[in-house]
Amino acid sequence: MQPNATLEPQAATLDKLVTPDNDRIPNRTDGSRSLALLDEPKALTARELEDRRVIHRNDTVRKHADAFRELRTRLLQLGGDRNFVTLVAPISHGSGGSFVARNLAAAFAFDDSKTSLLVDCDALHPSQHTALRVDAGQGGLMDYLDDNQADIGRIIYRTGVPRLRLIPSGRQREMTGEAFSSFRMRAMVDSMRSRYPDRYLILDSPSVLGSPDARILSELADLVVLVAGYGKVTPENVDKAVASFPPDKVAGVVFNHIP
Repeated sequence: MQPNATLEPQAATLDKLVTPDNDRIPNRTDGSRSLALLDEPKALTARELEDRRVIHRNDTVRKHADAFRELRTRLLQLGGDRNFVTLVAPISHGSGGSFVARNLAAAFAFDDSKTSLLVDCDALHPSQHTALRVDAGQGGLMDYLDDNQADIGRIIYRTGVPRLRLIPSGRQREMTGEAFSSFRMRAMVDSMRSRYPDRYLILDSPSVLGSPDARILSELADLVVLVAGYGKVTPENVDKAVASFPPDKVAGVVFNHIP
C-alpha cells in the first residue's frame, strides 16, 4: 500500500482552546452506548477544522479528505473485523507524521459507527495538543506513565471533533523507550482498545531514524504506517525504515508534502 497523500491544508493559527474531557471511562459496553459517550457538544466548524489542519466533510477539502478515507479503508481491509492499533511513524523528523496521524484519526471518526483515540507518543516534539488547541492542563501520556496512581480518564481530552479524543504527550522528555516498553504502557493501550469494540487507536510516533522509540512502540501496534516527507528522505532511508519493523505489520508508506 503506497497511497500518495499530497495534501495542502491551510496554515494553523492559535485562537481557541478546546477543554479537556474529564469524564471517567466506563467498562466496555455496546457500540451505541460508547458512541453516545463520545458526543461532542461543541463541535468545531469547518473553518476551525481547517485552521487546525484537520479534514472535514465539506467540499473545500474534499481531495484531502478522500485521501485519508482511502488510507482508512485500506487499513480496515488489512485489520479485518476487529478494531486495531495503528502506529504512524515519520521516517525522519519533519516528515509530517503528526499531520498524517491527526487526519487519519479524523478519518476514522468520520464514520458514525466508529470512534478514534489519538495518542501523542512524541515526548521530545509533542504537537497534537497545540495543533488541536487542547488545553492539556491535566497532563498527558508521560505524566500518566510516571504516576502509578494517575487516573487514565484525566488525560483523555475532547478535541472538538465528534468521536475523536486525544491523549497528549504531556511533559517533554528525551528518553522514553523504557516508559514505552513498560507494563503500564502496554496495559493502557490494551485497555483503551478493549473498552469499546468500535474504537481505533492511532499512535503518533517519534521518527524512525535516529531513535529506537518507533520500533519499541510498534510492539504495541497491529499495523505500521510510515510517513516519508517529500524531499526529506532518500529511497535508502525508506528501505531502512521499512526494514526496522516486522514485515507483517508494515501497511505501507504515505508520501506527504506537508510538515
